[in-house]
Amino acid sequence: MEEKKALLKEVRSKMKKQGLDALIIPSSDPHQSEYTASHWQTRSWVSGFTGSAGTVVITMKHAGLWTDSRYFIQAEEELRDSPFVFHKLQVPHTPEHLSWLLGSLKKGATIGIDGNMFSVNQVLSMERLLKPNNIKLKTSVKVIDTCWKDRPALPTAPIFELKLKFAGQSREDKLSQICDTFSMRKTDYCLVSTLDDIAWTLNLRGSDVDCNPVFIAFLLVGATKSYLFVDPSKISKSLYKKLVADRVIIKKYEDIVDFLKTASKKSRIMYDPAVTSLTISKAIHKSNTVHGDTPSTYLKAIKNKTEIKGIRSAMVKDGVALTRLYMWLEKEVHTKKIDEVEVAEKLASFRAEQTEYYGESFGAIVGYKGNGAIVHYGAKRPTCATLKPNGVLLLDSGGQYHCGTTDITRTTTFSKPSRALKQDYTAVLKGHIAVANCVFAKGTRGHQLDLLARKALWALHKNYGHGTGHGVGHFLNVHEGPQSISPAAKGKAALPFAPGMFTSNEPGFYREGEYGIRIENLVLTIELGSSEYGTFYGFETMTMFPIDTEMISYKMLTKEEVDWLNSYHKTVYKTLAPALNTKEKKWMKDKCKSI
Repeated sequence: MEEKKALLKEVRSKMKKQGLDALIIPSSDPHQSEYTASHWQTRSWVSGFTGSAGTVVITMKHAGLWTDSRYFIQAEEELRDSPFVFHKLQVPHTPEHLSWLLGSLKKGATIGIDGNMFSVNQVLSMERLLKPNNIKLKTSVKVIDTCWKDRPALPTAPIFELKLKFAGQSREDKLSQICDTFSMRKTDYCLVSTLDDIAWTLNLRGSDVDCNPVFIAFLLVGATKSYLFVDPSKISKSLYKKLVADRVIIKKYEDIVDFLKTASKKSRIMYDPAVTSLTISKAIHKSNTVHGDTPSTYLKAIKNKTEIKGIRSAMVKDGVALTRLYMWLEKEVHTKKIDEVEVAEKLASFRAEQTEYYGESFGAIVGYKGNGAIVHYGAKRPTCATLKPNGVLLLDSGGQYHCGTTDITRTTTFSKPSRALKQDYTAVLKGHIAVANCVFAKGTRGHQLDLLARKALWALHKNYGHGTGHGVGHFLNVHEGPQSISPAAKGKAALPFAPGMFTSNEPGFYREGEYGIRIENLVLTIELGSSEYGTFYGFETMTMFPIDTEMISYKMLTKEEVDWLNSYHKTVYKTLAPALNTKEKKWMKDKCKSI
């Protein structure tokens, strides 16, 4: 508490010297990443709130943190003894902190931001909101940089190549695909700022961000040659030669601004204002600026045949690891003290036994009883819960394999479920099946599908505060655009689904202090057929692991829903059995028996 107070005093002193009435600190980095390297975790360092999403606002009299419902419980706990006031975002991804500032600052006030951490569109939106109150926005403020004395350095881990047998498409082909869009966009170059797009385009991977196999860089794609702005020490001599052979020239990471200033004098450069930082955009001459979506974002969302084959393989590996974890858990919970952290560690060790395993796709969410109601809960010793042979466990985890990325959530009970628990669980299951089993017309968007997941819960006057599904990368970010399933009729959820998209299906329900329920599988969009009424799509469930049946209220399920669950479990057993030993097969057969 005293440390944070002293820090705020120092920050406010520097704000005063720069003529600032308020300072906004986001969660992002210069690449608009959801998860960032420790070097850019400024908001977390300042406030003490460690969730992946949130915004800090500091004025001369107030310090506040805004975050959405996924982190309400976590934020309340982490900021309990903090000088930072917790503000609940009523609608995720909305700038409610700006509305608060408009009501708190006098006309003519000045707000400071670091333009390197905000996209062009974010800054334009802020300026529009602030203009009626004559509030100025300074966009090149560096207050925190001078306060953070022990700031972590930028990561220096080596970059490695993803083999063609996993990628399914060469680096040269991907660069050519991007360049094929240039004539239509009337541009000479495309600037790629997002780290997963860079990694996908060049068939390269790194370890600069925990759980996301990406590396810090910028990429400028051109028709005759491309430029990769990166720490050269991360690239081996052999990889350097391969890149040069594919006409990719290596430049220093910090040279991006000067290079763009020079290149844009003669060449037109396209960038996406939604994901390109204001600072980077300012380096490009306005007369040669072209706005457009980053072509690779959509290209990588449509998984190719090799990637899909790899994902199927990853699901088998994941299924085997989870089988061993739950068999171990069912036995040990009755005889030993097992805490939530140990469950996460044990699962990681079982995954590590699988070939082609690289690491976790995110830190496992192991929530026992009330902790399961914290949507993005992160168990830590000594405060984490110890499991007992009663209550509900929510386990949300994923693995990174060279052949694919996984993300799965299962909810299990160690004792006889109550009527209320069975009702809640079955309503979530009905929503999951409704999405998994749906048939929809070409052009259908994520916000239209979201209703299917919530219908059964809504009938009980219940709901959940997060989206229903997010895109998933191929040995890349576990949260990947451009598609999603959520109630928002804009942004990612407004994008039509297309065959090859790989998405999560994860409705949930949470009773604070009691339990959390979430059932998550990953699904692949497939074409089902066409008629005179159009083309129709559906989802193929890719995740292979049984769904708990102990908490089902059978009277709530329709015959169609029972048939889907039995068919899914039949497929799970058939797919996993060849990779299991005799004891594991017996356990799996029991879990997959028809209901």
